[in-house]
Amino acid sequence: MSIVLFSVMVIFIRKAEENLHILEVVFFRNLLALIVMIPILKSTGLAAIKMNNTKLFFMRGFFGAIGMLAGFTCLTLIPLAQATAISFSKPIFITIGATIFLGEIIKARRIAAIILGIIGMLIIVQPGVNSFSFGVMLAIIAALAHSLNALIVKKLTFTDSSQSIITWMVIILIPITFIPALTVWEWPGFETWLYLWGIAIVGTLAHFLWTKSCSMAEITSLQPIEFIKLPIMALLGWIIFSEIPGTWTWIGGLIIFMSTIYISHREAAATNSLKLNNQDRDPKL
Repeated sequence: MSIVLFSVMVIFIRKAEENLHILEVVFFRNLLALIVMIPILKSTGLAAIKMNNTKLFFMRGFFGAIGMLAGFTCLTLIPLAQATAISFSKPIFITIGATIFLGEIIKARRIAAIILGIIGMLIIVQPGVNSFSFGVMLAIIAALAHSLNALIVKKLTFTDSSQSIITWMVIILIPITFIPALTVWEWPGFETWLYLWGIAIVGTLAHFLWTKSCSMAEITSLQPIEFIKLPIMALLGWIIFSEIPGTWTWIGGLIIFMSTIYISHREAAATNSLKLNNQDRDPKL
């Protein structure tokens, strides 16, 4: 359900950007989302959004701001299906980041899967054939930032509620995104306001469902479902914006998907193996 809602939000972003600078769209996405959540906060009280890990919340805000600014902007510069296909690289970035920053050791088969995923991305981008556009670069930056963000969210679900994670994200992002929005400020028209409210409502609900799913399942087990985004976005892009995805977008997206499926499978297998080993060592079990 969250994937469908995210797809609808992307359409609203595109429509809002037709009459309003994307920097303002990002700011209003967070400001209006906070307004949407006020009735919920009144009913649950401030105790429901207590921060138990302040450092991680602000780290998440930093990477969330980068991911949102880059992700929203790339949607206005490149076809929706292309941006979606590039976003499938998140598990690849997660695996590489865990190796570099956490010192995790990856074996040959997962290295091969990473290389396969990079090849898939190169097929979509086609450097040397097409110019490496600013939109493509932003899509890659967004995927990287969202990968780091996903790891932080998963860690936060162990100590904090889904409501606090979502609420503090928009609270932290409001001042961060307001500064760049000021440089291009103009008030939205009536139709644009409708799209902005749609982004806030649909985006907040989608974010809540995604965060809830992260608390109930491993991130790696959720990745295969992500591929549904590509046909959905391709269909919506064709119907609403007359965008027809190129053959290389489909081929590259499929290759990236295959590599992320393998990486997700290996992560799940490693996690299950670790759990079984811990159970064998625990005399209480």
